[in-house]
Amino acid sequence: MNPKILIADDEPDVVDLVAANLRTAGYDVSKAHDGPSALTAVRGEMPNLLVLDLMLPGMSGLEVCRALKADPATSAIPIVMLTAKAEEVDRIVGLELGADDYITKPFSPRELVLRVKSVLRRSDKSEASGDGVLTVGGIALDRSRLQVSIDGKSVDFTATELKLLTLLMERRGRVQSREVLLNEVWGYESMIDTRTVDTHVRRLREKLGPTADCIETVRGFGYRIAE
Repeated sequence: MNPKILIADDEPDVVDLVAANLRTAGYDVSKAHDGPSALTAVRGEMPNLLVLDLMLPGMSGLEVCRALKADPATSAIPIVMLTAKAEEVDRIVGLELGADDYITKPFSPRELVLRVKSVLRRSDKSEASGDGVLTVGGIALDRSRLQVSIDGKSVDFTATELKLLTLLMERRGRVQSREVLLNEVWGYESMIDTRTVDTHVRRLREKLGPTADCIETVRGFGYRIAE
């Protein structure tokens, strides 16, 4: 079956344009035009990915994102946010709530399709980076099962967070620039807002709790996991 994408946006022209391009790319598409119906549709249809506009009537995209990520049944569904350029604060909040990526309006439909493909690749469990368990201090990452435990306790990570943590652990001791992380985790060849990386690293640290100190910031360059 083709992956199913739910598009939640209150602009019919935008929805129709995005839907047409996603269908051409081989996806099944459904639509929602306000926040409450988007939330209901996700819970009922369990799509492979949600394209979510932040400015929705009835219930904002941020509220929808927060509700989905707080529910264990829907927390793993990847979210690509649609935002206006002026909504920088909301964009960062969305990433902190667990959204996987964002694209600003006006956007190229082709770019949106590429972003969707990239996020779906990261969430595909068949793309595990290898076998065996990586360990750093109290962190254990099982690459075959895509599971992380901290001091013996299992902790849930999104697909993007997991890929970022895996890369840093595999390259333990080596500094990774924000540009390298954007390219290898998000799949972007060109520079975009590197604060996407910073926001995801901050989320990683929050989930790692007392073991978070292993992720070191190299000022003006990037991040590494300490030897």
